[in-house]
Amino acid sequence: MTASPTDPTPRQHALTEAVRDIERHVGSLGWDSPVLVFSLVRTASALAVNPALASELPDGAQESARLDPEHLLSIEQDGLPQADSLEELLAQLGWPEEVDGAAIVVERIVVPPEAETDMPRDPEEAVAYLEAHPDRQDVRIVAGVLRTGESWCALRSRAHDSEDAVGGAPDAVPGLVEALRATFS
Repeated sequence: MTASPTDPTPRQHALTEAVRDIERHVGSLGWDSPVLVFSLVRTASALAVNPALASELPDGAQESARLDPEHLLSIEQDGLPQADSLEELLAQLGWPEEVDGAAIVVERIVVPPEAETDMPRDPEEAVAYLEAHPDRQDVRIVAGVLRTGESWCALRSRAHDSEDAVGGAPDAVPGLVEALRATFS
C-alpha cells in the first residue's frame, strides 16, 4: 500500500507529534505563560552524540527514537534575549546545524475581524480594548518548523481548554511560521 499525497511524511508526523507534546506540556502548566522557545533535535542523533542523555529522556522516548529515526526531542531554551516584541525576539534567534527545528509558544487575544475596526491605534489602548472586548478569546499557539521547511501549529482556546479541543494545521498561523522559519536563515 502506498501513501496518498495527503498522508504526512515521517518527518511531518514527527514534527506534528513534537508540537502536540509541547502543547500538552505547556497546557499542564496553565494559562498566562510567558513566551517559550524550544529547539527540536532528532532524538536518535542526540543520543548518538551523547548516550548519557538516555537517562534524562521522558519514558518511551528512547524506544520511539529506535523505531522512528525522525522522532524529535524538544528542549526548552533558557536565557532568551531581551525583546520588546515577539518579532524582535525571533529576529535575535539563530540555531546551530545540530538543531533540526524550533517551536515557539505564545498566548494571544483574538477578536472577530469586525471588532478590529474600532480598535485604538495606540498600542496600550489597543491592549486594553482587546482585554475588555466581550467577544475576546484567549488562544495558546504552538508553532513548530523544521530546518527542511515542514511546519505545524497547535491551537487551544481558554474557552475550550481540553486536549481533545486542540486544533492544528501546518499553516494555521502563517506569519508566525514564517518568522520562525527565518530563524534558520
